[in-house]
Amino acid sequence: MPLQELNEKELLQLSRADIGRTAILFATPMCGTCKVAERMLEIAEAAGTDYPIYKTNINFTPRLREEWRIASVPCLIVFKNGRVVQQEYAMRSVDHLYKLLKD
Repeated sequence: MPLQELNEKELLQLSRADIGRTAILFATPMCGTCKVAERMLEIAEAAGTDYPIYKTNINFTPRLREEWRIASVPCLIVFKNGRVVQQEYAMRSVDHLYKLLKD
């Protein structure tokens, strides 16, 4: 199942909500590595992750890009109760991402 795409306004609301952990993949449509990362995350999610995973186009999220200091794409941000707890740039394997998202 494809990852749900959110815009910056939706992500800002989500990041400020007291909802536990959430993961967001920052990517661009023309990035091949981003497409691979997205597919790997879809597989990890289908295997049963502990919290939701969303995606967004970094070109349309300038505020979050600055606030979270995202240096490149793909970038997986994991946050908990509005605080960034992890930034992952190297999408090593489905297994690695699955373990990351099972905490």
